[in-house]
Amino acid sequence: MSDAAEELAVSIAGELTVSSNPGRSMKAWRERAGISQARLARQMGVSPSVLSDYENGRRKSPGALFIKRYVDALTSLDREGGRVLASRPAQVEPGAILGIGEYSEPARAREVADALQARILAGEEQLERHIFGYTVVDSIRTIYSLSGLEFYRIYGKSTERVLVFTQVGLGRSPLVAIRVSQLKPRMVVIHGLSQVDPLAVQLARRERIILGVSTMGTAEQVCSKLASLDGAKA
Repeated sequence: MSDAAEELAVSIAGELTVSSNPGRSMKAWRERAGISQARLARQMGVSPSVLSDYENGRRKSPGALFIKRYVDALTSLDREGGRVLASRPAQVEPGAILGIGEYSEPARAREVADALQARILAGEEQLERHIFGYTVVDSIRTIYSLSGLEFYRIYGKSTERVLVFTQVGLGRSPLVAIRVSQLKPRMVVIHGLSQVDPLAVQLARRERIILGVSTMGTAEQVCSKLASLDGAKA
């Protein structure tokens, strides 16, 4: 898959992940590309009735695997049809990335957790791993607005970093978005929650990602704490 196709796939997957009506969003993307339901279903390897059930809300929200198959099939057919979807302009909402920095000397994941007063829910065995940077993002803005190269900017110079998500409802959406992306961070901290959806914990364990929750202070204070770790540079 080319960089452009991967960028488009990440954008669509992120939108479907947080949509309150993913079936309707799936139908909208398909129609925007001018692809028939039967053709897309055939590319996915499912029956048209299954895809129709999702699009019309007769089946519950699709899981990460179904979304991945849908996005892969849609973008593949879009390339064959002249990249209708890839030509759409990106719209990035200001303020999605609240803070980002790289460490000149890596910090331990345990040090990051301590700095944020985070309670670890998954990946405890990886707390001695090195963290080379941090990104603090407004979760809703990030998943909705970052697409293409803008999405990859949250990983800075290395995926071996901590991503802190603020403004989170159940803590599930960020992990599902990461699940369907090829790039995975080493550590994720959900800020503002003391508990998260069990699905988020399951996905973190499956992807071997350290997952923690923190209720410490404001997003600005989180950025300050991460920047103050030894060797941090913006």
